[in-house]
Amino acid sequence: MTQVLRTPDARFANLLDYPFAPHYAEIPDARFGSLRMHFVDEGPRRDAPVALMLHGEPTWSFLYRKMIPIVAAAGYRAVAPDFIGFGKSDKPASRADYSYQGFVDWLRAFIEGQDLKRITLVCQDWGGPIGLRVLSELTDRFDAVLTTNTLLPNCEAPPRGVAGWPGKQIEDWVATCRSSDDLPISEIVSGVGVDRLPADIRAAYDAPFPDASYKAGTLQITCLIPIEETMPGVAENRKAWEVVEKFDRPFLTAFSDRDPSTKGWEKIFQARVPGAAGQPHTEIAGAGHFVQEEQGPALAGVLVGLMGRMYRL
Repeated sequence: MTQVLRTPDARFANLLDYPFAPHYAEIPDARFGSLRMHFVDEGPRRDAPVALMLHGEPTWSFLYRKMIPIVAAAGYRAVAPDFIGFGKSDKPASRADYSYQGFVDWLRAFIEGQDLKRITLVCQDWGGPIGLRVLSELTDRFDAVLTTNTLLPNCEAPPRGVAGWPGKQIEDWVATCRSSDDLPISEIVSGVGVDRLPADIRAAYDAPFPDASYKAGTLQITCLIPIEETMPGVAENRKAWEVVEKFDRPFLTAFSDRDPSTKGWEKIFQARVPGAAGQPHTEIAGAGHFVQEEQGPALAGVLVGLMGRMYRL
């Protein structure tokens, strides 16, 4: 059986602006019995509406540290899990242990295990392809969606997909991960931003990975992007789109102004999702791909505004 690694807690000591108590869920898995998934769970009441904040590659819940206190202070429950293979969650050591469907199944098990309801899905990067798939399966648990710098890839031509996607940038990134056995995590996060991140922030993004053996998930997840019509995930995503195209609850886009890797997908969501009609879609200025890192308070303001229009606490 494949080894499952668990990052030592000492790696996460004294992280800047990350004071949140750890929570853990046991996620059923046919191969491993169960896997431990870490999550942040902040807010004044467990019965409050939930902002489910999903990170992407190669980050973890640390990405949402600027947003979580703002959402919790507004009276909502801020839940930010680390996907299996990332952050403080367990990390199977073989790339073969990761699949697109596996990430979907793990997240679904987490939501059902925690019995999360009245969810506003906040998804960026891989948070979209994984989170929107789960939304299509558990639609009644979701009240709204806030998308930022993400997509639900379908390998379809315009107007159902983005012209020219995936493009050379994504194709090169996939090729790099296929041929690599290590990744410079913090340099990847810092390299797609407007400004280089300070050393202590870069260290926090490196913290989950003591060495390359812990990075199987971060390497493999990029290779799972369905960039060709024959790849696993395309048929499932198209099926998910059939549900998303009928989602008539609030669906808001807040993409950044400097992220060429997802540019154009906000227009697809706006055109194809009924709940996007009439919403105050916005563009977050001064941010690259990881908008939560560079403009977290601005994105949190959009999120709190969306939830405030739906709920009276």
